[in-house]
Amino acid sequence: MWRKILFASVLLCPWSGITHAVQDHYVASASQSRWQLTQQPKIACQLAHDIPAYGRAVFASYAGKRLNMRFTLDMWLKPDAVTDAVLISQAPLWQPGYGGREIARLQYQEYFHAELPKRSAWIMLNELGRGREPTFYYQDWYDASRQVAVGLSAANFASQYRQFKTCLANLLPYSFDDIAFTVLNFKAGGTELTDFSKQQLARVQEYLRYAPQIELILLDGYTDSYGSRSANKQVSLRRTSAVKDFFVAQGINQERILTSGHGENRLIGPNDTAQSRALNRRVVVRISQ
Repeated sequence: MWRKILFASVLLCPWSGITHAVQDHYVASASQSRWQLTQQPKIACQLAHDIPAYGRAVFASYAGKRLNMRFTLDMWLKPDAVTDAVLISQAPLWQPGYGGREIARLQYQEYFHAELPKRSAWIMLNELGRGREPTFYYQDWYDASRQVAVGLSAANFASQYRQFKTCLANLLPYSFDDIAFTVLNFKAGGTELTDFSKQQLARVQEYLRYAPQIELILLDGYTDSYGSRSANKQVSLRRTSAVKDFFVAQGINQERILTSGHGENRLIGPNDTAQSRALNRRVVVRISQ
């Protein structure tokens, strides 16, 4: 059963600077504590814990160049005023005698869930791994005479945390934003990509493989201005078709792929040097989800 504990004046929170006793303490009991891992392989990892009668705590990380971590305290009743809070790592009731450690001070913003930066989120995970109970203390925004404590139970945490870390280790080293707009360049006269663009295309394909929520892929083909306009138009269409065929061969639904060939229109270089002509020979990949 969830614990909403009423204290007379014995359990104080000296770290918060608030002298009132903690009167409302929300935390799952050991038998009730359930940590839930949700993952989208290679793309996203989420570790969540329900806080009975209060809300839900969520740790989340996503594919990207750097390992990221977000913590959100989703409250059933969002703050009705800006509220100062302090986050303390403390021993649970079944581990008495251990002192507390301050993790962070924060403000609950009006009408928003509480969030913490990456460093504090990692500290919370480490403290939970040690069997500690990270707890938020704040004054009730409806009654300043009452102090609230909201704790995350470490019961049943270890096994899910191990799986969560495995999920984190397998995240792709780039995000959707890194591949949503990709320019592929071609060697002169045909549909062969440059070596670098082959790597770029493989990266886009790998992300799409794990992201079924992708709705639309737009392919726009361009050429340099050597040759006739009609010939360049056809070359640009063949280049977009080649990229589309690659995606379809990798299992992407062809109905989600739209192609356009623009020939030598919309040059991005002056076309008077080999380098600028190479920039003009391109297919632009745009992805929406």
